[in-house]
Amino acid sequence: MGVYDERPWLDLYGDMPHDLAPEHDNALDMFRAGLATDPSGAAVVYFDGVMSREELDQQSDALASALLEHGFAAGDRLAVYLQNVPQFLVCMVATWKAGGVMVSINPMSRARELTYLLQDSGAKVLVALEQLYDEVGRDVVPGTAVELVLTTSELEHQTRHDERLFAGMSRQRHEGTTDLAELIEAHRGQQPPPVELAPDDVAFLTYTSGTTGVPKGAMNTHRNVVFTASVYRDCARFQAPGSVFGIAPLFHITGLIGHIAVSFLAPMPLVLAYRFEPHVVLDALVEHRPTYTIGAITAFNALFNHPEFTKDHFSSFTSVYSGGAAISPTAEKAFLTHTGLQVHNAYGLTETTSPMTLTPFGAPSPVDPTSGALSVGVPVPSTVVHIWDEQGQDLPLGEVGEIVADGPQVVAGYWGKPEETEANLPGGALKSGDVGFMNDQGWIFIVDRKKDMINASGYKVWPREVEDVLAEHPAVRESAVVGVPDEKRGETVKAFVSLKAGSEVTTEELIAHCKERMAAYKYPRQVVVIDELPKTVTGKILRRELRD
Repeated sequence: MGVYDERPWLDLYGDMPHDLAPEHDNALDMFRAGLATDPSGAAVVYFDGVMSREELDQQSDALASALLEHGFAAGDRLAVYLQNVPQFLVCMVATWKAGGVMVSINPMSRARELTYLLQDSGAKVLVALEQLYDEVGRDVVPGTAVELVLTTSELEHQTRHDERLFAGMSRQRHEGTTDLAELIEAHRGQQPPPVELAPDDVAFLTYTSGTTGVPKGAMNTHRNVVFTASVYRDCARFQAPGSVFGIAPLFHITGLIGHIAVSFLAPMPLVLAYRFEPHVVLDALVEHRPTYTIGAITAFNALFNHPEFTKDHFSSFTSVYSGGAAISPTAEKAFLTHTGLQVHNAYGLTETTSPMTLTPFGAPSPVDPTSGALSVGVPVPSTVVHIWDEQGQDLPLGEVGEIVADGPQVVAGYWGKPEETEANLPGGALKSGDVGFMNDQGWIFIVDRKKDMINASGYKVWPREVEDVLAEHPAVRESAVVGVPDEKRGETVKAFVSLKAGSEVTTEELIAHCKERMAAYKYPRQVVVIDELPKTVTGKILRRELRD
């Protein structure tokens, strides 16, 4: 069947545990355990600034006390509209101490998107960077349930302001807002009353990307958060001593779990660099020498293609995982060549609170000989992965169907959307929307997103297979393949390609490269070379923009 309970990979591929029983009931207890272990240790490092766990505890106590004083109650939502700054962690812990739910918002969201997220979540408090409030938030807040706006600056918690990121920036004060740092100082020394957080209480709302409709608020519970943090610590070997580098945006599920939550649990410092800028990240890697990270392969590729990159930039790392965007066998080999390190695959969704599968530490992912796909790993502990047909029945091993996850990381549902919850989470298992298969050793292979399948003359063409073939060409940096209307074939295959610096190739040569390696119905009939492929802030390529 498409679910493999015997798990033979446990003997073949490392010592990943069969089951995980997290030692904490909620994420706040997880933070407090790390605090008790090493109160003076760094919780977060931000350029030349360091915040200890004790200071994070004190600041979050003060903020939680202030929130309660302003009428914030158990179950209320606090939205953060921030880049990768230390204040993000303070707000997260303070929200939990006040019994609330944090709503993480993409700092690239504009007025229409921010309006929807604030209205849908019903957030009572908004914490925003001063510039984001000035540019977007001030016109949005009046039409929402927000009662308190706290603003803060990316210039805080550091003294050596990087001119490449912060040139010309200064503090801004806006009417109708309260300064976050001043509010914390005004309540410093206060402690909120004890709070009871149950495992099934919602820790934060993380919104899906909205590729199949409006974004949905996934209700990530405290049980979800503690479990997946344990997966990264125990299976991906993000273990103290050491530090995590925050290469992914913190608002995203990868940043929330693979950066913040595991740094609380380990415990160990989280290194932040405001936002992803390759030259700034490279300098931070040399300055702080982190040991662990997880990020999209597109982010790593951007580092490798920077003229200042050397193998030394990754010399401190002992465990590196890639998630959030597909990785080809060619990209995996390139990572090894550039860094000398084995990059490990992880696969999950917002609704699985980050990983549902990962490659056991120390084991390279196998490549499927038929499709050429690189495995995204095996089911993480305590998790069952199904491969379903259209009727929701398990398919035999090796057959292609929808990937479905059932385990402690699967969310309770979508905020305020019972019909979508029933449709996508039948019986508590998540229908991922990804198509793939499981081999007889338990390795999972993703073919593609269901909605991205191309029907060319009645034949199924999966974009990822074409993209993997394009990745083999020495001039290709990145590619994205979509289906476009065609009078004769119904749909035909079109590829968008960006090239490596200094490389030249004609579109005819790229088409011929694919034609030599693929069945006649698969190779692209059209190729367009562009400077950069459109991506989400997490590095996932936006095929829908290319298709449109």
